[in-house]
Amino acid sequence: QSTATNNSFSSSWFSPWRAIFRVLFSFFFLPPCSSFLVDDEEMVGQQTLIYSFVARGTVILADYTQFNGNFTTIAAQCLQKLPSTNNKFTYNCDGHTFNYLVENGFTFCLVAVESAGRQIPIACLERIKDEFNKKYAGGKASSAKANGLKKEFGPKLRDNMQYCVDHPEEINKLAKVKAQVSEVKGVMMENIEKAQDFRQQGTKIKRKMWYENMKMKLIVFGIFAALILLIWLSVCHGFKCQ
Repeated sequence: QSTATNNSFSSSWFSPWRAIFRVLFSFFFLPPCSSFLVDDEEMVGQQTLIYSFVARGTVILADYTQFNGNFTTIAAQCLQKLPSTNNKFTYNCDGHTFNYLVENGFTFCLVAVESAGRQIPIACLERIKDEFNKKYAGGKASSAKANGLKKEFGPKLRDNMQYCVDHPEEINKLAKVKAQVSEVKGVMMENIEKAQDFRQQGTKIKRKMWYENMKMKLIVFGIFAALILLIWLSVCHGFKCQ
């Protein structure tokens, strides 16, 4: 069995501090790789996506695989250590990738051979997530027991995995389009935030100008009232004018 230092953990993080975090996370939390993951390597050569599951927290609700091996154990062990924040994670182990998509308390996992890359597994997870949310949004997924959805959602896992294996070009193309759309949305959100900040700044400036204008009016009114009072006092020689 190889040591934990051979593991690598990747996500969309790129800063040096996040890179250090990934190394520490792999070393302390992720299980060590095993040099024996799948029994039938010949079959795996024909099927790049080999295992998937859906979990609520750390409870696996449904899974599917047609292979035997310790990858199911490794995938479950990784699940126990994943951060609960919404994100995408990839754990590399002995020629395989363990891909995770965490969203709103549910975790979607897909184990693939390393040659499949990262784009197709993540795109497949997105498909699985969308179908799962469409089928169980606000439903029994929130209270189902371990493997409680395996009978009805296991075949959906199988179908999505097979579709992504059979249509890699289409999946890659859709993944790129989605990435571009996400980038555009990010720019739009940034522009909206800037517009909101500009609007807030404009409101503050208008309020400040109103206060300044009101202060000036009060000063002018005070000077005018003081002049009238002085004239009154000079003409009447006091407050009681004869």
